[in-house]
Amino acid sequence: MAAAPVRLELTDLAATVRFAEDVALALKPGDCLCLSGDLGAGKSTFARALIRAIADDPELEAPSPTFTLVQTYRLRLPVAHLDLYRIGSPDELDELGLDDALAEGAALVEWPEKALERLPQDKILMRFDGTGDIRTLTLSAPADFGTRLARSRAARKFLEDAGLGTAARRHLQGDASSRTYEMIHPTEGNPVILMNAPRRPDGPPIRDGLPYSQIAHLAEDVVPFVAIATWLRAQDLAAPEILAQDLDQGFLLVENLGSAGILDAEGRPDPERYGLAIDVLADLHFRQPPHALPIDGRTHQVPAYDARAMQIEVELLTDWYLPWKRGGAVSDDERQAFLDLWRGLFARLDSAEQTLVLRDYHSPNLIWRDDRSGFDRLGIIDFQDAMIGPSAYDVASLCQDARVTVPQDLADLLLDRYVAARLAGTPDFDEKRFREAYAIMAAQRAAKILGIFVRLKQRDGKPGYLRHLPRMEAYISASLAHPVLQPLRFWFTQAGIGEPES
Repeated sequence: MAAAPVRLELTDLAATVRFAEDVALALKPGDCLCLSGDLGAGKSTFARALIRAIADDPELEAPSPTFTLVQTYRLRLPVAHLDLYRIGSPDELDELGLDDALAEGAALVEWPEKALERLPQDKILMRFDGTGDIRTLTLSAPADFGTRLARSRAARKFLEDAGLGTAARRHLQGDASSRTYEMIHPTEGNPVILMNAPRRPDGPPIRDGLPYSQIAHLAEDVVPFVAIATWLRAQDLAAPEILAQDLDQGFLLVENLGSAGILDAEGRPDPERYGLAIDVLADLHFRQPPHALPIDGRTHQVPAYDARAMQIEVELLTDWYLPWKRGGAVSDDERQAFLDLWRGLFARLDSAEQTLVLRDYHSPNLIWRDDRSGFDRLGIIDFQDAMIGPSAYDVASLCQDARVTVPQDLADLLLDRYVAARLAGTPDFDEKRFREAYAIMAAQRAAKILGIFVRLKQRDGKPGYLRHLPRMEAYISASLAHPVLQPLRFWFTQAGIGEPES
């Protein structure tokens, strides 16, 4: 199904460059952009601007491949730039490697008329007309690309409304969700970050008439992020300032806290930085958690990390990870035994200390700010799924970092440091009960993440997360050593996960 054609007036070179940035941020592997127009109509100018935007290099040499016929660029999104003006037959297209290029990236094809019948059915047609700096662009595309481009252009409009319409847009990162991030470079001033987080559509109901996202209390829009960021900043913690917002469309312009993380130059946990991160958690856990947070005429009710949410998360292990590891389904009896064990463990958490749980408190979401002092040195991001639950959860998130291996001796030091800080500030802090809750939440989190990483590969086509599985398997094996988890450890051994009991 095709989207309605779009007609744009590109009034000068800068407008062409900005539109090329907008298109670059909408592209994905398999997109074939066909650029038509007379000599001098602006095809190569647009192609060069798009390639430079993807490369994040405004000086990149990107000549039109008039004589070489094809030029490839190994970028975050690989791009093949083809010029078919000099081919003698459409059959020559096979020799230029278009199919291979589209299998892993995008393609820009100038003079597509030379082989139109051999180009993909879902090609994106862009017709450039005009001379001088002013161009008229007519775009015809499949509905999927039309939707992506419309979203990108809505982001540009949001920037215009925030006074940043002429700013350069550059891809920053995506994550395991539907959110994407851009680095916005104003003509003057420091870069800021655009969060592009369209409202998450509800999935199919899976239990009690509710989708997974509602049972697990996952944020469905940007309101929780704004609410939690505002509250954290009021506690003198370094969450990003919200500079502009469109809560309905899901666009936020937020402060850029920096790019340095809490890992060292070799990519290993930096003990000093992890130490400050554990101190920040201890300080946060002295504070009464927020339950209702007003934001822009609305109220965000911070959900409880209840047993139902915890259970639906551990089920990811039997739904995704274990069948993948074994190559076969999990029996109903085995699954029921697994859930019965967890229900007993979750009941033990009823008396655990309840605090704000940021939920993803680990190295990808912690920013080191060497020019600051105290807790302000640690920037905190990615907390939109925050809940109120056991204080041990975020401690486990840091000590068993999903993205980098935390050596056991460092994890033990961090855990002891946290306990010492809590005892110093709260004499009645129950260390034994906390350490039990830590073991339960660490195992629960690892079970959930094992399932998520396999689901990302099998359902979402993101195989890169599988490289973290051995780390998570080691973490869960360490957590199962706690006496309260011995029955669960036996289940894992019977299931063929982790080290067998000696």
